[in-house]
Formats: sequence, C-alpha cells, structure tokens
Amino acid sequence: SSDDEDCSAKGRNRHIVVNKAELANSIEVLESFKLARESWELLYSLEFLDKEFTRICLAWKTDTWLWLRIFLNDVIIYQGQYKKAIASLHHLAALQGPLPQPQISGQGTLEHQRALIQLATCHFALGEYRMTCEKVLDLMCYMVLPIQDGGKSQEEPSKIKPKFRKGSDLKLLPCTSKAIMPYCLHLMLACFKLRAFTDSRDDMALGHVIVLLQQEWPRGEALFLKAVSKICQQGNFQYENFFNYVTSILFLRWVVGAVAVGRSLSGCEPVCSSRRAGLHAFSRGSLNLASDIDMLEEFAYLRTQEGGKIHLELLPNQGMLIKHHTVTRGITKGVKEDFRLAMERQVSRCGENLTLVLHRFCVNEKILLLQTLA
Repeated sequence: SSDDEDCSAKGRNRHIVVNKAELANSIEVLESFKLARESWELLYSLEFLDKEFTRICLAWKTDTWLWLRIFLNDVIIYQGQYKKAIASLHHLAALQGPLPQPQISGQGTLEHQRALIQLATCHFALGEYRMTCEKVLDLMCYMVLPIQDGGKSQEEPSKIKPKFRKGSDLKLLPCTSKAIMPYCLHLMLACFKLRAFTDSRDDMALGHVIVLLQQEWPRGEALFLKAVSKICQQGNFQYENFFNYVTSILFLRWVVGAVAVGRSLSGCEPVCSSRRAGLHAFSRGSLNLASDIDMLEEFAYLRTQEGGKIHLELLPNQGMLIKHHTVTRGITKGVKEDFRLAMERQVSRCGENLTLVLHRFCVNEKILLLQTLA
C-alpha cells in the first residue's frame, strides 16, 4: 500500500510467503516471529504496561541493541508502515556506522545488506521506483555470489513464481546472496516494466526488461511477447547492450518463436513454411548449438520485407557500421553478416553463469539504469 498512515490495523495477520527450500526451519522461524511480535504488541496494549516497559528500556538502553532494532524494523514493515520503516532503517544505519567501500571490503555486513533490501522493498511499496533500484544496485555492489555451475543455472530455471501484490503478502528470505539476488532482480523488473510499457516510447527501459527477463525465464514469456509486439508496432528498436548481457540459451531459443508471434500480433506478414519448420524444431528444445545459430537468425528476420522491415540496432556503434557497409559491401549484406557473427559469439557464451552475467549488468550499468528511471 502506498498509504502508510495508520496501517497498524491493516498489518494484523498479514500472510508471509516462505520458500521452504531456502529456509529449512521456516515453520519455526514464522512461529517465533509471530510470538515475538504479539508479545511486543501486548507490552504496549495497556497504559501501565507501556509505562513500565518504557522505563525498563530506558534503563537498559535498548535503543542501542542492534538485534532489537532489526526486529522492530521487521514489525514496522509487517504493519505496512513503510515511511516509518524507512526512517527506522536510516536510524539503524546510523547505529551501524558507515558502509565499507565495496572495492576495499568486497562486501558489506549482513546487517547492511538486510537494511538495503528492506529499504528497497519499502520504496517499492510506496511507488518510489528509482529509489527502489538505487538501493538494489547499492546492494549488488556488496554481494559475494556463490560459485555455481553456469550451464546448470541456465538449464534449470526456478519453478517458483514470485508475486508482488501491494500491501498484501510479505516475503521472508534468508539473508544470503543466493536468496536475495533473484528477489532484487524481480524488484528491478517490476520497476522497469512500468516504464517500458507506457504509451510513450522508451527503448532503454524495454531493453533492460528483456535483459532482466532472463532470470524469470520461462515464466516471463508473456511479458517478452508483449515486448516483441511493442517493437513490431514501433518499427524499430535500439538497445546496444543486448549482446553484452543476453546470454541465456533458453531465452535466446525462445526469441525465435516470440518474434513470429510478435509479427502476427502487430499485423506483420506471417512466417513462411520453411521458417515454421524451424520454429517447430526450436519448440522441441534441441540443445544442438548449430541449429540454435540458425534459429537465432530468425531475430534478424524482423528486418526483412517479409518480417515487417523492423530496424534493430543491437550492436554497439551500429550506426557507424551501417555507414561503413553502405560504402564497402552494401548495407544488407554487411549488417546481416555482422548480426550473424554476433549471434554465433552469443551462442558460445551460453555456458556462462547467468547469475554472474546479471550481477555484472547491475554493477556495470548502474548509472544507466538509474538514469532510465529519472
């Protein structure tokens, strides 16, 4: 809820979503939080208890107890008082001291990471999307990601579908990079898709959405189809970071089918029979890289007369390349060859760890990401 005034009643008995695979003792943790929260509320429910407990807290200087401040932040967020939670989290940061420099320490403390992700979620609940991304990107600089097998991470997407419903469900996460990273990426996707699918054109936001959708794949198929449909309606699309960060083989394979659907949605010519056969082979999910290269060329098909003559600028400095090819080899032959070579290189990168690729995207493109939401 973006209205966090007098939310204590709304915060009662809110549903907390827990992934048991991430938190083995989730039932115990939920019961402990419920008991602690209800006990705390009881101490402030009657005037004489409130006065006595306040006196004890002053004598014990509980305002300096870090663990208690962390618990109170959880309670305030549970109650839906997001503005109050932001103020409390900033107070907590003052108690913790300044954040260490990421280039020196490599990571912040767990308490700093906890505060940043909670600040991000509070800003998101208030509709403050640029601040949401700012806190998420600050957090990314302090994350130390677990070492994983890159191929496995791309072939086995999570089947758990996260949901964001303002002012309703809460999510309980262990404070680990493995658990927080997907949640951060989902928060960013939720922010950028609001900007990407407005009536006005924003290729940069749309490109960021396509990159972030790799983490959601194949759950994000419907949103990707919507993105391709918008590209077809625009008639052109420019996003020079495409080949830097779109590496998921599962995602790239589906580009082919999505392009075909996008053409039909936008009134472009249907694909010919030979390309339909390619789409059929693609839908079987073959892992053969040679056939993947042929299928990835379907994306270039958007630029042909039959594909709707969609102008795609996915290569860095493509404008300069077009001028060069016009003089030397001809625009059609030259740019098409460059596009195919770029696709071949991209297929060779499909074994890269997707989590590391997306983490690099967030760290390297921080300024660009924040400018997009300005």
